[in-house]
Amino acid sequence: MNQNYTTTFTVDQSPQDVFAAVTNVRGWWSEEIEGGTEKLNDEFDYHFQDIHRCKMRLTEVVPGKKVVWLVLENYFNFIQDQSEWVNTQVVFEIVEKGGKTELQFAHLGLVPAYECFEICSNAWGTYINGSLRDLITTGKGQPNAKDRPTTETEKEMLESRT
Repeated sequence: MNQNYTTTFTVDQSPQDVFAAVTNVRGWWSEEIEGGTEKLNDEFDYHFQDIHRCKMRLTEVVPGKKVVWLVLENYFNFIQDQSEWVNTQVVFEIVEKGGKTELQFAHLGLVPAYECFEICSNAWGTYINGSLRDLITTGKGQPNAKDRPTTETEKEMLESRT
């Protein structure tokens, strides 16, 4: 049984539009992304305050079809095993279906046995089904801004620290 975190949605926009949004990581995940997010072997850093930091490398980029990130480094301040995300893959597959475009998202290696599974699944769900989908359909996502949490999960994490 496939236990990796996955989610899928369908939009009216073209595969090229979906691909452009996926690679515009600052437009849907975080405005504070540092580094390249569009080309093969680009690497970027994500951070949300002192709660989550990671470094990603684009290991597969097929315009209009697929983007794969490899997690090179990761840190969460709320789990014991800091290796949980390391060497996992974040996969965006874009499929044209009957005049519509389906985005299939999977975090390969993010499984229920992981301490962060529930929090991470909820956060990915918000970013992918909310912010990324909105970026595709309306041209505006809801990425993290500097020191402003976007997801309910991030808000809860911030509140639990005080």
